[in-house]
Amino acid sequence: MSRIQQLSPAVINKIAAGEVIERPSSVVKELLENAVDALAGRIEVEIVAGGTELIRVADDGQGIHPDDALLTVSSHATSKIESADDLFSVHTMGFRGEALASIAEVSQFSLRSRQEKAQRGFELEVNAGRAGEAKPCGCPVGTVVEVRNLFCNTPVRRKFLKTHATEFGHVTEQFTRIALAHPRLHLVLRHNRKVVYELPAAAGLLERLRLFYGTELADKLIWVESEHEGVRLWGYVAHPSESKSTAKGQYLFLNGRWIQDRSLNHALREAYRGLLMVGRYPVTYLFLEVPPESVDVNVHPTKSEVRFRDSQVLYRQLLSTLRKKFLSVNLDGGLDLNGGGPEQQPENVTPPVTPEQHTQAQQDLVAWAGEQLSAWKPANSGASWDMPPRAVPLPPSAVNLPDQRADATPHSDGGEGEPTRRTGAAHPTSPNADCPRAMQVHDAYLVVETDEGITVIDQHALHERIMYEHLRSRVLARDVESQRLLLPDTIEMSPAEAEVLVERAELLAEFGLGIESFGGGTVLLTSYPVMLAKADLRQLLLDILDRLTGGEQPTRRDLVDELLHMMSCKAAIKAGQRLSPEEIESLLEQRHLVDDAHHCPHGRPTALVLSRTDLDRQFGRLG
Repeated sequence: MSRIQQLSPAVINKIAAGEVIERPSSVVKELLENAVDALAGRIEVEIVAGGTELIRVADDGQGIHPDDALLTVSSHATSKIESADDLFSVHTMGFRGEALASIAEVSQFSLRSRQEKAQRGFELEVNAGRAGEAKPCGCPVGTVVEVRNLFCNTPVRRKFLKTHATEFGHVTEQFTRIALAHPRLHLVLRHNRKVVYELPAAAGLLERLRLFYGTELADKLIWVESEHEGVRLWGYVAHPSESKSTAKGQYLFLNGRWIQDRSLNHALREAYRGLLMVGRYPVTYLFLEVPPESVDVNVHPTKSEVRFRDSQVLYRQLLSTLRKKFLSVNLDGGLDLNGGGPEQQPENVTPPVTPEQHTQAQQDLVAWAGEQLSAWKPANSGASWDMPPRAVPLPPSAVNLPDQRADATPHSDGGEGEPTRRTGAAHPTSPNADCPRAMQVHDAYLVVETDEGITVIDQHALHERIMYEHLRSRVLARDVESQRLLLPDTIEMSPAEAEVLVERAELLAEFGLGIESFGGGTVLLTSYPVMLAKADLRQLLLDILDRLTGGEQPTRRDLVDELLHMMSCKAAIKAGQRLSPEEIESLLEQRHLVDDAHHCPHGRPTALVLSRTDLDRQFGRLG
């Protein structure tokens, strides 16, 4: 007796539905893509109970001919391709012809449609895969699809759905992807009869981004564009200060279709390397336009994964486009002021200012600048950097000081003596033509006067970036200066750990670290990089060992980068270290010699800017 059976069309459709229709948002995605392919100008989406009770999508597109009514819910029936060769030149969002059949198999489905030249339309109802006859009906031009009681005949699938709020969140994400990819569309989204989004047709992507995410984010977006060998890349990437704790802020579209691609996502991470803290993700809205024949979209049932003919070319294009752009724009962060400043008082009623008030305001402003930048520092060594910087209000003495400018340079006594300041708070450098006036605050920050206002610099973060760039160039040139020890240092560890360290001896030698086996669990440190003369070399090697033996093995690229980070951090001046005026001037001069002085290698900002306008606003000088 034969044990192989031919599956019925109903079972086949249920299997297909399991691949294509995962949850209500999958239905919304398929119906929205059909509306886009129908050249709709307006699409309305109505959701009830997260999509479990009702999904209704109405468009004003081309409509469907009555003769094709039953074919719309038949498996693998489509107007978008005719032969296998067409799969290599797909120009539409859909092409498989299985979405409506899969949806109709697991729901109470109805479809109404009319073409522009037809006097009337038709209506088709399908109850859990059992289709009725198409009947004539009156309806506007376009198509309306209603999906009720999703998974009504597959209760196991329905049981695994999440709460209505969670399911609607997924629906909103699918709606967002279509809205961003097609700003020309007028889109409406309702949930439980309440309008969630009403998006009129936009002139461009930036206008639509403002509607979705507000002006604050839109103002921090950076336009990028490039074209290479017929591939055009364009869109917006956010300033590093607008990072997220997940990758949900990354949108990548291929010929108008939202996709996920590991290689391109890695290129994004590499482009932002050193600009973001570990565990933070950039915000991007990028579009790729490639010839259809150079990409295979028939890889995954949801069409969210694709296969490129030459993914490395796209990888390099994306990476180089973003890195070049970052080198050409100002990535300095801004100090976050709390409030819009005091009310402007008429000039003729401004109270007089005593010298004591003026001096106190200056001193408090310097202290305030240090506290503001301290908002970026963790409270302890184990703190997270996920939280945004808190706003530290200007000191009352400075805010309430009328019609005076508290410049960030304390008054001197006119001679060579110590300037007037709070004990241990700051000391100035001698101004010259090559270096702006600066002072050290709390032995951790440098406050610098600029033409635009003032800049507060984290001395450790800036020096760490300088050391990183210096060491990186030396490593790439295999020219790291090292000092050989007359008597090698012995470092004990387990035999397994010693073996791991010795195996990487060749790589460590590129950084000026000489490692030799001494037998058992002992290794010899025979040389060290000159730049780390004052560092704890034993602890450095143990930190490197922890990285080599902890969890997933890093690639050579990642390991080199981590070693650069680690060594530059240990070589840099520390917070709490008092600098001489000459050291401050030297540090500021070197700031202009590195490619990216805006962030330390770990992605923390090296400087925050307070503009002259913000100062004037806080002091009530703007009308």
